[in-house]
Amino acid sequence: MSHLRVGLALSGGVARGVVHVGVLKVLTRAGIPIDFVAGTSAGAIVGSAFCAGIPVDEILEKTVGLGWRQMAQLKLPGHGFVSFERLERWIEELVGDVDIRDLAIPFAAVTTDLKTGEPVALKSGRLATAVRISSSVPGVIEPEWIDGRLLGDGGVSNNLPIDVVREMGADYVIAVDLFSPDGINTPRNPVSHGIMALETLIRKSGGGFVGADCLIRPKVGKYDYLSFSKSEEHVAAGEAAAEAALEKIKHDLSISNEQLFIAN
Repeated sequence: MSHLRVGLALSGGVARGVVHVGVLKVLTRAGIPIDFVAGTSAGAIVGSAFCAGIPVDEILEKTVGLGWRQMAQLKLPGHGFVSFERLERWIEELVGDVDIRDLAIPFAAVTTDLKTGEPVALKSGRLATAVRISSSVPGVIEPEWIDGRLLGDGGVSNNLPIDVVREMGADYVIAVDLFSPDGINTPRNPVSHGIMALETLIRKSGGGFVGADCLIRPKVGKYDYLSFSKSEEHVAAGEAAAEAALEKIKHDLSISNEQLFIAN
């Protein structure tokens, strides 16, 4: 092994997903190697494009224009009230009709078995379908049957898939958490209390940020995660947070790679 293998865990975060692009801009510009990526929901959208070899600037151009019209359409109630078939087509147009195993960088889209509550990491099969399932919020967006399991949004069971990217072979894990509580206002009514509690459950699903070697928490708590109107602010927040973590990442990798060189 010539260098420490670096994994990137990208959390869900709905409209905040473009924050990940800001983080990737900084990491790639700094020459930080990314050997594995695991993403949940919005993290799966950005992570899959990156692993497919799409340049970060192009990912930014495409995702800034991504909104509910490009992703969702209403459907007759069944397993959901909304279909994400449009999102699946959008992914296919961006990266092609490819299998996850054919990506340039190993990738996993994290989903949830809605019957057992177990996280299910999809590492093979049609990429666009896997990303769509990873983003399908139960009770709202139609899930998908895969190998006898009804799969939906990975945020239910593992919103920040540190353990998944570790299992893929990563020695050093950089995790990007889009549900950081920074900037969240004190709840003022029962609904806001409930929303804050739900965000906490999502943030801590699957173990939360435990196990990351470097945790990047962009300050996006003040931005509504259901609105796609703050793309520029989201990207800037991602860049700022990644820049703040860059010295630690470079130091950690430098020390660890020196130790590997000596050991070998």
